[in-house]
Amino acid sequence: MAGAADHLRGLPSANGKVGVIGYCSGGRQAFLAACRLPLDAAVDCYGAFVVGNPPDSSPLAVTPLLDQAGSLSCPLLGLFGAEDQYPSPAQTEELARELTRLGKPHEFHTYPDAGHAFFAVDRPSYRPLAATDGWRRVRDFFDRQLSA
Repeated sequence: MAGAADHLRGLPSANGKVGVIGYCSGGRQAFLAACRLPLDAAVDCYGAFVVGNPPDSSPLAVTPLLDQAGSLSCPLLGLFGAEDQYPSPAQTEELARELTRLGKPHEFHTYPDAGHAFFAVDRPSYRPLAATDGWRRVRDFFDRQLSA
C-alpha cells in the first residue's frame, strides 16, 4: 500500500493526497494502513476485528488493532450496520470512545436496519437506503479530506 500511495502522489495530475477505503476485512486493512502509513483519509466499512477477537470457530488468525489507534494518521469515516456482529455496535462504540480519548478525528454512522455487507448489491444483505446514504457520506468525506 505504501508503494501504491507513493505512486498516486507522484502522478502529474495528483494533488498529493491519498485516501483508502475497505469493506469487511478490507475495512480492517484500511484502518491498519491508516495506522501504519501517512494517509489523508480512511474509510472503514464494517471492518471486522479492529476491536474484538474472531470467534473460536473462525479460521481467521488475527488480533484486534485497537492498540494501534494512537498511530492513526488521518481522519477516519466508519460505516456500520446495527445488526452486524463483527463488528458489533458495542465494538464500534468502543473504537469511537478510544479514538475520542486519543483525539483522533473520526465520524461513525450506524444504520439501524443493516447488517454486515449492506453495500454488497449481489447479496441478500444489501440495503439500498443504507448503501445510498453510505456512498453519499463516502463522497462527502473524501471531498472534504482529499480536495487540493
